[in-house]
Amino acid sequence: MRTSKSITLTLGKQQQVLDSLVSTGEYESASEAVRAALRALERERDAVNTILREKIREALEDHRPSVPAAKVFADLRAFHDEQVEADKRGAQD
Repeated sequence: MRTSKSITLTLGKQQQVLDSLVSTGEYESASEAVRAALRALERERDAVNTILREKIREALEDHRPSVPAAKVFADLRAFHDEQVEADKRGAQD
């Protein structure tokens, strides 16, 4: 029994990349190149998920007190206002 099925893809600009990969002999067929691309996409997704899980774990284990959102936004607004004023002073010089 066949475990794969044929599909039709519209690649747009990536068609040239695929054609180049096959014509230079880097891959024997378009199917092989697409399978390699999907494996690379899976590795990338897995790596991102690993990084995100680690960041979440670090955040959950961080025992520093939480900062209220209102304070964070107030600090950001103040910082932004300072930057705007500094830009205005720089433009006037």
